[in-house]
Amino acid sequence: MKMKKPDMYTESLIRNARRLEKPDFSFAILRLAVLVAAAAVIAGLGLWPKTWPVSAADLPEAGIGIAMFIVTIILVFSVRKADEWKRAVVLRFGKFRRIRGPGLFFLFPLVDRVAQTVDIRIRVSDFSTQMTLTGDSVPVDVEAVCFWLVWDPQKAVLEVEDYIQAVVLSSKTALRKAVSSHTLSTFLERGDIIQKTIQEEVDKKTTEWGITVLHIEITDIQIPEALQDSLSRVAQAEREKSARTLLAEAEIKIAKKLEEAVNIYSGNDLAMKLKILTILNEGLKSGNSMMLVPNSITEELKTKDVFGLQALSELRKASPAAKGKNVSQKR
Repeated sequence: MKMKKPDMYTESLIRNARRLEKPDFSFAILRLAVLVAAAAVIAGLGLWPKTWPVSAADLPEAGIGIAMFIVTIILVFSVRKADEWKRAVVLRFGKFRRIRGPGLFFLFPLVDRVAQTVDIRIRVSDFSTQMTLTGDSVPVDVEAVCFWLVWDPQKAVLEVEDYIQAVVLSSKTALRKAVSSHTLSTFLERGDIIQKTIQEEVDKKTTEWGITVLHIEITDIQIPEALQDSLSRVAQAEREKSARTLLAEAEIKIAKKLEEAVNIYSGNDLAMKLKILTILNEGLKSGNSMMLVPNSITEELKTKDVFGLQALSELRKASPAAKGKNVSQKR
């Protein structure tokens, strides 16, 4: 026989089912010790039946001893204990009496009873939506987690049949509504705002139940494989478009700066010459053995004899003439 696979709703409720707690053996042992001590005291007073069945002579004393032991049992089991993070909702004859705990507390025998023990710690419940259409008609599966706590156990127990299931279903409904009212791109890019919106919407409902929703976080968004390729191409085209736009804007800024530089250099010859020297200096720093310099630059440098180029040229021209003069003098 084939077992039916549980749907997402059933799985969510299964994962959020109440966890079974380990029994408190220490408190059970304490109760047992009290009962043993009470039985020893009753036996020491001679009120415990010596033989079974009880004879007619021992019946009055034995009856008193048995009655005392039964009362002790009732009193022992009327003492309850609640952990630091738990609160007990106590009813008296079916009517709400009070919230008890943490620690030891006493219930009137046969009158009071604990309707439910509520955990007031922060809880985490996960939930999901089944194939919901976004605002732009894209089917998605969304999974999320809800962080919440009970701040008023009385309201949570008395006004809601199952407050855990109520929180999960309210969160699921709010998530489905948020998915259907936003496009996929908005849902992916502005997830923090959508999470805050869902949390506020769920918290409006649960506040009346004594429950506060602290935070809702989207953990996973699943898109059909048929749409993933097309969405990837769209995203790639958007990135290329953005890159080209940024490059064009950078070129425009560079051109404006160059235009400003041209205006400055055209009106200031000294600044232009300093720029020429800077270019030559950078070339010499790089360690190049040969530099190609435009004629216009060399002419500018020649007029000012920068680096002694003109003097060096005159010395080279004068060298042959000086040598000829020296030869004539020796003769």
